[in-house]
Amino acid sequence: MIRRSGLAERTFKRRFTEATGFAPIDYVQRLRIEDAKRRLERTDEPADAISWRVGYEDVAAFRRLFKRVTGMTPGAYRRHFQVPIFAQPKACRSST
Repeated sequence: MIRRSGLAERTFKRRFTEATGFAPIDYVQRLRIEDAKRRLERTDEPADAISWRVGYEDVAAFRRLFKRVTGMTPGAYRRHFQVPIFAQPKACRSST
């Protein structure tokens, strides 16, 4: 992002934070967690696989971040928010 902006790193980070309220890395992490939340709600895919799909190689780090952001573990989030299979669009249903 910094290279594409053409700004100095410090200037980019300052402007990005002013515009979004988040540091660039925090913003990217929030996007990844939102993607993981949607996947947990709409699929039966294991949380470990979801962590990889959203960009985390370290599953334990993903789980810690997920809990810090949402206040619950990925498994607890799924149990609480998973959309019943009959209510999911056909394209979102797991192929298992």
